[in-house]
Amino acid sequence: MMRRTRWPLAVAALGLLLAGCSTQVDGRPVPAGATSSDGDRGLVEAYYTELNESGDEGTDTQREFLRRTQHPDYTDRLCDLGGLTLHVEPAMSTFRPDPEWVPPDAPGSERPRGTVYVLGVSVSIRQQGALLGEQIGSQRVVVLDGAAYGFAPCPRG
Repeated sequence: MMRRTRWPLAVAALGLLLAGCSTQVDGRPVPAGATSSDGDRGLVEAYYTELNESGDEGTDTQREFLRRTQHPDYTDRLCDLGGLTLHVEPAMSTFRPDPEWVPPDAPGSERPRGTVYVLGVSVSIRQQGALLGEQIGSQRVVVLDGAAYGFAPCPRG
């Protein structure tokens, strides 16, 4: 009795599965190793650590953190989170420069000063400690003059 091997079928199925799951990702490849953005990465990580610690301390502390770390060119665009606190988990593996980004409500095509970075995040929204919702998306953080700045989120009704 001749024994049939299933290797060719398994390899073909795996190839189709991988081909169906692959997508093109926008951006430019970055070589492995040290880059000039390594220091900026540390600043961005510290930004999110402090953001989360401020939320753990309450709405007033987080409001003050968001006010203090709002990008200097956009201090007139602060929003009140109205009793909500945020906990943001950054996916640092997605951290990359985004030099063409312009805030949606920026006049004309005015880009913020500094180096703009984008990264994936998971955001938990809480009110008085109770989880109201979670969302996954991307956020921009700007490194300017050795400090990380964000753009305070505005709740949408």
